[in-house]
Amino acid sequence: MAAVADVSGPPAGSEPRRRPIRLAVVDDDPLVRAGLRILVGGSPDIEVVAEAADGAQAVSMAQAHWPDVILMDVRMPRLDGLVATRRIRSRPGAPEIIVLTTFNADEYVLDALRGGACGFLLKDTPPREILAAVRTVAAGAAILSPAVVRRLIDHVADPVAGSRRARARDQVAALTERERDVAVRVGQGLSNAEIAATLGLGVPTVKGHVSRLLAKLGLNNRVQIALVVHDAELL
Repeated sequence: MAAVADVSGPPAGSEPRRRPIRLAVVDDDPLVRAGLRILVGGSPDIEVVAEAADGAQAVSMAQAHWPDVILMDVRMPRLDGLVATRRIRSRPGAPEIIVLTTFNADEYVLDALRGGACGFLLKDTPPREILAAVRTVAAGAAILSPAVVRRLIDHVADPVAGSRRARARDQVAALTERERDVAVRVGQGLSNAEIAATLGLGVPTVKGHVSRLLAKLGLNNRVQIALVVHDAELL
């Protein structure tokens, strides 16, 4: 099965965009870039605004063109997609990044997710699902479920798992009991509405807790919260 995540579209209730989604494509293979540009050409709500052939070009391109979403290859010359993802996502207002990979058990993918990517797609993912993924992350949602995170971690040998576990437990120890409750539900893949129903809270309250979690843990998306929860062995 090519798809590795729920890419069914933007979250229910999200407001329609008033302009096309600005997409950038980063891949060292010009044929892949051309194919993705052709794919997007038939979608009036998405436009390719820039391309890059390696990670160094991607960092410069992100600053120059301010795309909403980047499709990022991982293994490239000069600067790989992992380093590029970390550099791009470390800046305020950074675009969302979807990692493109050939293998669903690629250790680079896991590192890219830790660096701020909001999900990954296999390169043989059907075109319709690639477009749906772009729309989903542009609407503010991740395309990677915690179940996929756990499966990926289980398939990738992590030589520093012990240190990650210790660091994650230190991070979790700094949270309040309610923040830990919310973090665990995020790690379980629940939406804000589902977390609210489970914990007897209002949706705005849950959103506030998630925002505080991101700030307190120094993270920038829900996928990273799920990774911390998994590393701390709270699931």
